[in-house]
Order: sequence, then structure tokens, then C-alpha cells
Amino acid sequence: MDEKDQPQPEVKSRREFLKLGLAGTAGLWLAGRRLEAGSQASGQVPPPSYDYGPLFSTNPLEVVRIGLVGVGGMGSVHLQNFLNIDGLEIKAIGDIDQEKVARAQKWVEEAGLPRPKGYSAGPWDFQKMCQEEDLDLVFTSTPWEWHVPVCVAAMKNGKHAATEVPAAVTLEECWELVETAEKYKKHCVMMENCCYDRIELMSLNMVRRGLLGEIVHAAGGYLHDLRAVKFSSEGEGRWRRQHSWKRNGNLYPTHGLGPIAQCMNINRGDAFDYLVSMSSPPFGLHLYAEEKFGPNSPQAEEKFALGDINTSLIKTRLGKTIILIHDTNLPRPYNRIHLLQGTKGILQKWPDRIYVEGRSPDDDWEDIEKYAVEFEHPLWKKLAQKGEGRGHGGMDFIEDYRLIECLRTGQPMDMNVYEAAAWSVVSALTEKSVAEGSKPVAFPDFTRGRWKTTLPLGIIES
Repeated sequence: MDEKDQPQPEVKSRREFLKLGLAGTAGLWLAGRRLEAGSQASGQVPPPSYDYGPLFSTNPLEVVRIGLVGVGGMGSVHLQNFLNIDGLEIKAIGDIDQEKVARAQKWVEEAGLPRPKGYSAGPWDFQKMCQEEDLDLVFTSTPWEWHVPVCVAAMKNGKHAATEVPAAVTLEECWELVETAEKYKKHCVMMENCCYDRIELMSLNMVRRGLLGEIVHAAGGYLHDLRAVKFSSEGEGRWRRQHSWKRNGNLYPTHGLGPIAQCMNINRGDAFDYLVSMSSPPFGLHLYAEEKFGPNSPQAEEKFALGDINTSLIKTRLGKTIILIHDTNLPRPYNRIHLLQGTKGILQKWPDRIYVEGRSPDDDWEDIEKYAVEFEHPLWKKLAQKGEGRGHGGMDFIEDYRLIECLRTGQPMDMNVYEAAAWSVVSALTEKSVAEGSKPVAFPDFTRGRWKTTLPLGIIES
């Protein structure tokens, strides 16, 4: 189920979402008054009666039994990682492409493990997997609009859920993930691999050890020329371009946002408050289609809503600021941006450099590698070698390793359902802000006020 030649999943209405969600929540920031998104955003709704919170954990699992839904591009990467991690079993494989299921089954058998059961009888066959298989975890690497249906089906059938990014597309879907995880007491993890990249991990270690002082500003983004990918007849090209037809905002916020959100203790001492967003005109995809396929081609006749570059400003509850950029339709080298500015210094990735007051030469950047011996993150030191060649420079392996380790040891997840919702909802909020002339739009408080007392993510030794 990695490709999208299937019907759209039905999005069920959720109680109070329409009155507590985006509708009618945007207003101007006046006289220092906090912008609120209904009672959910203001924290007036009491926490649910379920025994669940931001540091939710479950009993340790000796062996983690996994079912994978979607084993195309990233699904295959995760499967290969799991085949190199101890303490798990691959019990089921689901994809709408039977050949991909057979390929994945072969890989499992070649690793000396029992052949997992295959599910390829249509786009909704994952529901049967969730109902029938004795699994601990269902992991989805499907097109974006299928992430929530798969995760919800998993949790309702007693399984933990993990999903590729973004976890959800709409505000309503974000609340559905949160409420389902709380009700059924299951983990729902968004697999944001960039939080486990080397410089991002080193940055977190530097922040936790006070090198940069208090972080007051950050910038992140996803700047990646995806024109060829979006117009491909294979893989993501079969579904990703469609999101550009009608949606205009930051459609892919979590790669740039996740790592800086962890450094800024979002949902763990601070929280996103509101954002404003604006987009440039949508020229890039049309010009590419004309040049690649011809001015009279069907591709060149497509109409696109997605602005080539979306820029958003986020304010936190403690008054800190974030710049977030989405740029995928124009020619450019890859860049995620990663900037942290504190009261004692500033750090940047692409290029990798740092300035620390009293330590760096006056008014001069230093190569961040000068700080690696002192501030390399323990996770990277332990696992980087094992992750070589296993997806995006090793960070994919580390995120998969940590997912399994947390389940086997009964630890809280490094990234929980509240972070999955808060980071993913940026897409829906930016779409609304752009549509309303860049008006401020409030973030809902998925934690219902518990961000005030939740401890920041520590430095994990593993």
C-alpha cells in the first residue's frame, strides 16, 4: 500500500473538532492578549480520564512483533533496519502491490526469519491485519492520507502505532490520533528521522549542557528540489504532486521543525502559540512541466495552488520565535536549515558552524567539528557505525533502533503522540493562514495544559 492508486480514505467527523478547530480561531494579536483556538487551545478542557500523559509508557516487551503497512521506498528502508535489530519479529507485510509484499517476505526469509503473512487484497486490507494478527506494533509508510487510518486501526485493535511523516494532514486527524492513543492507551509515534541526524543530536546535547545559553530563536525548513519526484510515474510521483493541486501552505513541516522543537522544549515546558504564514506564487511546477513534457502536455495543463516557497513565523507560549520554510518546487541544492540562537551563542547547519561568546574568536564562526569530541551525542557515538548505509546517513537506523528499544524496555518514547500532532498540524494551520491573507492562526493545545509540567527530553545514553 505504498502507492496511491487507491480511493481516498474516509475522514470521519470528530466531536467538537469543528467548533474547537480552525474555524473561527484566527484573530489579531492585540495588546499582548494571547490568541486562543477555542477551549482546546486555551487548555480549559480538562485532561481525559484515561491514564495517559506526555511521558506515557507501557510494560516492557521481550520481543516486539511487527506488522508493516507500505513497503515501497521508506517502508523498505525501515524493514531492512528492523532485520538488523535484535528483539523483534516481522509477522505481517501489507501493501497494495503484491510484488512488493513478496519482495519483503523474501528479505525476511533471507534474514533467517519465518515468512511473514502477506496482506495485499486492496487498500483497506491493513484493517484485516490489525484485526487478525497478534502484533505489538503496526508501522505505516504509506501516502500521507493513509497514515491516520492505519494508526487508528492499529490502536483500536490493541497495537501500538508508528508512522512516517507527517503523522496527519488535517487538524481533525491530529485530534483523532491524540484521542485514540489516550483512549486505548497505545503509543502513536511519528518517525521523524531528522531528530536523529548527527548535527541535530549534537545540537540537542549542546543545548542541554547550556553551551548556547537559553534558546530564544530558531529556524528550520525543508528545502529540496522535488520536481522530478513529483512528476515521476513511480513511487511518490503517483500521489505527492496531487497535494500541490489544491493545498497552499507548508505541506512538509516536520523535518525542519522536529529537531528545533526538541531543543526548545515544545510540549515539554513551552508550547507553540500561534503562527502566520505566506506563500510565493506557484510558478515552479508549471514551468518544469512545460520544459519536461512540452507546453501542450497534460502535465503542463495542470493547475497548482502550492506556492513555490512558503514562509511561516511561529510564536511560542514563552514568547520565543521560529522561522519555518517549505521550498520544493524550484531548482536548488538540498538544505533543511537548522539554526538555534541563544543568549550565549548561535549554531547553524548547512554550513555547519557555531559561535559561542567567550569561546569562539571575536565575530568569527568556528567549524562545529571543533566541538564534536566534547558534545557528540551518546546515541550517535554508539549507533552511527551500525547505521552506516542504512538510510539517510544512519539516522533512519537510529530512529528505528530507539523505537524498538523503548518498547522492549518500557521507556516513554522520544517522540510521542502529542509531538506527532503538534508538529504535523502546522500544515493545516499554514494553509488556513495563507488562505486568510496571512492572518495569525492559533495552535490547539493537544496536551491540554500538561506541557507546563512535562520534563524536557533528556540526553539518551541508550
